[in-house]
Amino acid sequence: MKQTLIRNSCKPGFWLSLCAPTATEIAAGSGIDWLLLDMEHSPNDLGQVPDHLRAAQSAPGGAAVEIIVRPPAADQTMTKRLLDIGVRNLMFPMIQTAEDAAAAVSWTRYPPEGVRGISATTRANNYGRQADYLDRYVDAQCVIVQVETSEAIDQIPAIAAVPGVDAVFVGPGDLAASMGHAGDPMHAEVQDRIAQAIAAIHAAGLPAGILGYGKDTARRYFDQGFEFVAIAGDAWLLTRQMDTLVQDMASMR
Repeated sequence: MKQTLIRNSCKPGFWLSLCAPTATEIAAGSGIDWLLLDMEHSPNDLGQVPDHLRAAQSAPGGAAVEIIVRPPAADQTMTKRLLDIGVRNLMFPMIQTAEDAAAAVSWTRYPPEGVRGISATTRANNYGRQADYLDRYVDAQCVIVQVETSEAIDQIPAIAAVPGVDAVFVGPGDLAASMGHAGDPMHAEVQDRIAQAIAAIHAAGLPAGILGYGKDTARRYFDQGFEFVAIAGDAWLLTRQMDTLVQDMASMR
């Protein structure tokens, strides 16, 4: 994914929280550019993750989509376990400082560059069959850090300068809450901070991402210059489509 997240690209994605590999498989077959499996705000368990990875990489029709995993928290042990089962793209939530970002990157790297523990037989190295895994694994990794507060946005220049950070993703919901506008990410003050965030991310030479559900919001953020936008979530889509269909049928009575 790191190779496709380049400046001035336009990559829509789906946010997955239904804990259903079938939903991941359906999403992968849609033609979407990327998927995110959320473990922070949904009950996706570690043991389910390989099934989602398989679904994203081998959907019917030959679809293969890169999947990002957001762990429950920025945590060293969880990072190690996710990497060992084959996760290549990680989004670390609630990164506040350059020190937070540097710690997260260190968990993804083997010594001497980091502190990741070595296991010789994992899904990540094809159960020991990939002899050059230790030489090549960094090329396949994408480390994304999430800035979700006004304070974190002030720290973007330092965060983005940390070696190994590949992209920065803005969390508009928590940002709005941190500014006293919970539930209103479109508030003018919040949108001003988002504009400051993307300017700082791009000034650092990194691609920027954000949550922007729905056609109008997603287009707004792409027009603003964001390279990757979560345009919908599986639960969000299902809820709205079901509600709309029921309301349409009710109007016929």
